[in-house]
Amino acid sequence: MRPFGYLRPAGVEEAVRAAAEAPGARFLGGGTNLVDLMKLGVETPRTLIDVSRLPLGGIEELPDGGLRIGATVRNSDLAAAAPVRERYPVLSQALLAGASGQLRNTATTGGNLLQRTRCLYFQDPTKPCNKRSPGTGCPARDGVHRDLAVLGHSAHCVATQPSDMAVALAALDAEVHLHGPDGERTVAVTDFHRLPGDRPEQDTVIRPGELLTAVRLPPAAPGARSRYRKVRDRASFAFALVSVAAVLEARDGVVERAALAFGGLAHRPWRARAAEEVLLGAPATEDTFARAADAELAAARCATTPSRSHSPATWPSACSPAWRTRPATADPTTARARRRLRPTVPDPPSPTQGREP
Repeated sequence: MRPFGYLRPAGVEEAVRAAAEAPGARFLGGGTNLVDLMKLGVETPRTLIDVSRLPLGGIEELPDGGLRIGATVRNSDLAAAAPVRERYPVLSQALLAGASGQLRNTATTGGNLLQRTRCLYFQDPTKPCNKRSPGTGCPARDGVHRDLAVLGHSAHCVATQPSDMAVALAALDAEVHLHGPDGERTVAVTDFHRLPGDRPEQDTVIRPGELLTAVRLPPAAPGARSRYRKVRDRASFAFALVSVAAVLEARDGVVERAALAFGGLAHRPWRARAAEEVLLGAPATEDTFARAADAELAAARCATTPSRSHSPATWPSACSPAWRTRPATADPTTARARRRLRPTVPDPPSPTQGREP
């Protein structure tokens, strides 16, 4: 066991100051992801700053009709909150689709957004990984990447952001509130997580010493319906192969408002702007939804070109035109993400799977 320091600040300012004064420090909320990574040897913080008891555990109604969600609100409490279930059902559904009841009782709003990829190579310190050890390479590109990125990835990283909650927040145009040495600032959830580029070790735009204090939801769109759908290998306690959060409003059979976000496809929740453009003003039909999905997924690319020794039947599913997002036939205002799964060639590098926060 590696020794580390432990601090429990009494307030946000004290927490931020402690982080600035302690190089290598990490904030600790529920710990459902960070502690696992410490056990694996992936995370080695010199100091843990426990923010779980800071006064950030409330859900506040805002004058404009929106909600302010404190960073330490537990996932289970957020999913069960009446304003969330009634006005933002897509968020409640996304939270309940993640992890297990026990983990949701511990995991926090801030920690959920900040959880790290479950890429097998990232979680195995014996393997090279640009995200964990910059400059060592990305073996996932030529290895196991069946559940990794097909949108927005780079030569340096094909990891995905695993949060279900973040996908719903992206579709809801939520904002993240940050407090750091230079004061407070607000960042749109769609801009909070980075694409990997040539710096995959930087998951988010958080600056050194900044603490995530809250998430703000704008007022719910009147008349809009929302739904979260998740495709995974088993019915529970599994990360998304692909997921979709949809907020749509249709009137007289025509789509008047559309906000879509994909999970499991990129280094961040993927706001489907191209699909939204196709949907707006179009008839709410299955054909329209299919065209919207095709427009968004036209940019999807396999992590690598399979070698000649592998037959097409063994290629990852994103290498084929098998992707398609369609509406549930009983409800044209909600989207069902479907992905045809095919086996990949290599075996996983280690049995360590990690778990959802």
